[in-house]
Amino acid sequence: MALLPEDIIDRLIQMERRLNALSTAVNTRPPLTEIVNGSLALRRRTDPLDPSVTALVAQFTTSGPDGTKPVLRVLDAYGHEVLSDDLLSGGLARPWLPMLPPQTMVTASWPNTAATAWTTIAQSQNPIWQPKLRLRMFTRVSSGAAGQVRVLAGGVPFGPTVAAGTVFDHTAAVTADMQADFGKDLTVEVQALVTSASGTVYAKPVLMHGRQT
Repeated sequence: MALLPEDIIDRLIQMERRLNALSTAVNTRPPLTEIVNGSLALRRRTDPLDPSVTALVAQFTTSGPDGTKPVLRVLDAYGHEVLSDDLLSGGLARPWLPMLPPQTMVTASWPNTAATAWTTIAQSQNPIWQPKLRLRMFTRVSSGAAGQVRVLAGGVPFGPTVAAGTVFDHTAAVTADMQADFGKDLTVEVQALVTSASGTVYAKPVLMHGRQT
C-alpha cells in the first residue's frame, strides 16, 4: 500500500506532544549552574591534536569518600595540588600558608628571661584555618645555668616542656571543634623559667604553620 502524507492535524498533535515533553524536561531538571548530588571535573586538553588527552584542573564533588562531605581540589598546570579542603575536619589541607622570615641566630637578641617562675617571653595571635599546628623552636641557656621552655596554645600546654638548650618541635591539634573555632584567633605563647640559682633562658621560634587533620 502506498504511503500517504500525514494529515496536518496529526502532525500538529505530534508537535504539541513533543513541545510538552520538552517543556516538562526543562522545568524538572536543575539549571546548568547547579549540580545536585553530583560532581564537576574541569579538564584541559594537553594535546591539541587529540581531544581525548586531558589533564585534571579542578574537581568539585558534592559527596566525598564517606558519601556526605564535599570535595574540593584545584591543580596547577603541572598537576600539583595547590588548593584542597580537609575532608576530616574542614578547613584547608593545602596550601600551608604561613612562612616565617629568616630569624637572627644571635642568642643575646632572642626572647629571654632570668625569672625562676614561668614567664611569657614571646607571643603571637593567628586565625585558625587548619586544625593542627606545627611549631619548631631553638632554645638556649647561659653557661652553667639550667632552665625549661614550654608552649601554650589558647592557654593550654602545647607539646612537651623541654630543657633549655634542646630543640622544641611539635605538631598537634589546636582545636577539638574545627567547625566552631574556624577563623577565631589563637594565642600562642612561649614561656620559660630558670631552674638553677641564676642564669638566662632564651627561645626563638623558627618555624610555625598550620596542618591538616
